[in-house]
Amino acid sequence: MVRTTGVWQEVLANGERISCRVRGKLRLREEETTHPVAVGDRVDIEISPDGIGTIGTVHQRTSQLSRRAAGKRRSVEHVIAANLDMVWIIQALKKPKYNAGFIDRVLVMAEYGDVEAGLVINKMDLAREAHPDERLQMMVKTYQEIGYPVFQLSAKTGGGVADFVKQLRGKRSAVVGPSGVGKSTLLNAVQPGLGLKTSDVSERTKKGTHTTAYASMYELEGGGEIIDTPGVREYGLLNMEKVALAAYFRDINLYADQCGFANCVHDHEPDCAVREAVERGKLSVERFVSYLNILDSL
Repeated sequence: MVRTTGVWQEVLANGERISCRVRGKLRLREEETTHPVAVGDRVDIEISPDGIGTIGTVHQRTSQLSRRAAGKRRSVEHVIAANLDMVWIIQALKKPKYNAGFIDRVLVMAEYGDVEAGLVINKMDLAREAHPDERLQMMVKTYQEIGYPVFQLSAKTGGGVADFVKQLRGKRSAVVGPSGVGKSTLLNAVQPGLGLKTSDVSERTKKGTHTTAYASMYELEGGGEIIDTPGVREYGLLNMEKVALAAYFRDINLYADQCGFANCVHDHEPDCAVREAVERGKLSVERFVSYLNILDSL
């Protein structure tokens, strides 16, 4: 499936985009998820004489990126994209400024959904307007050291984009981030001719406005596909036991099994190897604080 607008879905079949509805039996799953199908799903369809398709089967996913649906009284899953090779978390140097807490929440759900992840810091052309950001460079180093690729680029000027494009070839990737960080501008630079709508950050709120209303997948000239997703301001985690959270922090998980208690959540328990590693400078204080903030939200 290459596009979803809620009621209508677009499915690519034999090189043709078919507008489809979802069969009623699949909609019974909507008590647990916002929608039974997501961009990237492999589906079976039946086409009626009028050319309209009906999605009757969704094949098992190899991976997915999800979040807790916004505005729900209980935890409901919103699947952003399915069957991914990679998710790229897009942030900006400023306008709006990068958010480490957001990054870590997406990384947790990427690890949870068996999706490889990386980080893109966009709008580096604004570096001349800002003081040298030592905190950003420390953050970049931290993510690189624990195995996440990081790119610092400017979609506006094209600086660094070519190196990023190399990472997309032959893979199905998705970009996710808040409105205003330049996701659509970056995709226009990655694949000239897409013509995705872009907008500026509000000077009053310092936040972006939504320009991508629905998730859509596009083929790349060099091979592979890219999925553009609507901007999200908050990235809520699904139901997760507190004791399981550390397993989705690569760096923290290295020390978690050395704690004195098997059910240690690394918050207040004695003989905690994770807190000891933080005190000794072996673990990033910022990452540990981010972990505690997420732990508190569960």
